[in-house]
Amino acid sequence: MTRTAAFDAGVPALVLRLDRNPFHHGTLGAVRSLGRAGVEVHAVVESRRSPVGRSRYLHRAHVRPRGPMTWTRFVETLLQVSDRIGRPAVLIAMDDLSAIGVAAHATRLASRYLFPAQPADLPALLADKAELAALCERAGIEHPRTVLPASAAEAADAVRGLGLPLVAKWSRPWLLAPHAADLRSTTLVRSPADARRLFERTEQAGSRLLLQRYLPDGPDRDWFFHGYFAGGPADQPSCPLGGSGRKELSWPPRTGLTAVGRWQPNPAVEEAALRLVAEVGYRGILDLDFRRDEAAGTYQLLDANPRPGAQFRLFTDHAGLDVVRALYLDLTGQRVPPPVPRPGRVFVAENYALLSVVAASRRDRPRPPAVGPPRPERQGVETAWFAGDDPLPFFAMAAIWLGRGLAKAARRLAAVVRRRLARASAPTRVPPAPRQRDPTDPTGPAAPTTQSDRASMS
Repeated sequence: MTRTAAFDAGVPALVLRLDRNPFHHGTLGAVRSLGRAGVEVHAVVESRRSPVGRSRYLHRAHVRPRGPMTWTRFVETLLQVSDRIGRPAVLIAMDDLSAIGVAAHATRLASRYLFPAQPADLPALLADKAELAALCERAGIEHPRTVLPASAAEAADAVRGLGLPLVAKWSRPWLLAPHAADLRSTTLVRSPADARRLFERTEQAGSRLLLQRYLPDGPDRDWFFHGYFAGGPADQPSCPLGGSGRKELSWPPRTGLTAVGRWQPNPAVEEAALRLVAEVGYRGILDLDFRRDEAAGTYQLLDANPRPGAQFRLFTDHAGLDVVRALYLDLTGQRVPPPVPRPGRVFVAENYALLSVVAASRRDRPRPPAVGPPRPERQGVETAWFAGDDPLPFFAMAAIWLGRGLAKAARRLAAVVRRRLARASAPTRVPPAPRQRDPTDPTGPAAPTTQSDRASMS
């Protein structure tokens, strides 16, 4: 077990995640990070079958209530969990909705939990993709050209200025209703009609639609930044721990989460992250996504997430210090030791990496040459799910993953069987046999077309 120097683990911690995705490996990473340091770790999970609940480092799992999570219910849930814990705890939000809710209701939660102090609306400002575009323009941070259409016609017209394909995003994806499963937070638009149809579903999505210029993907073009920001001199945020990394594989391909990532210093990405934080005064853990624009030679900020990214454990030094431990140390009044960076470290999310490799093997189009800073030598690999000292979450994840895959295959097979049975049971209409003329008598009656007819004529 690795420990940060002089680590006092006397304060419990609550890892909070409200989405219902059982495959969120970042939650497991936070539980293991603090649990290995001796912290009593609690977690709000999606169900009793959650793979996180199988971790040896989790003291207790608290299943989130069913149904829509209103803000009243959000606060009540956290107060009830606090009663079960029995003493103040460090609160670590693992998804956007949790981070937004904690900041918005800080006055009601402050007596029960420890979390970074900041303006109540700041996490929502960063997570809102439409607000982020305006923020980047004010701060002078490179960002894809963005259009916020006010009508379906404007959405279709935006294609002329942005070109095709273009990227469509819902500004507040955490508001997407569970019953709108076919609406994704990010969609690649390939025609004006596609843009029009998406805009017409704005009410169902619950937030504004924005359209962005598409930046072509390619090797070394997708980057991310993770950092913990604390209070500094003159009330300016300081960054005791942070780093940039590169996506080697993602899922879904080109637009999704990091399936395989590498810790790789990139001064342009790191400078943009620091500029953004200085502009808004953010405190806490921040996850940023960038893509290199080859035409302009710049790294453009795509998304900001006011919480740990799922791959935050990539940025772990030799003593086990990562952004979650840095937050814990700072909020409990302990010194965050200077980190010892490990560029070249690799992070692999096993389930998504497998899908990404299969998808990549099916793509046969030529890939442009790699660009960007030189690739550092590999400095070890961390897997998201499997750990020798904590193997059960991996097997629990695999069981759910395979179960869903088999269920999906069974549904497809059942659909095929139903279609074939429907065709087999449908009444068939046999067309009458065609009548042919007797070749020996062009003016005579039609020649018999069946063997019995021919026999009766002989």
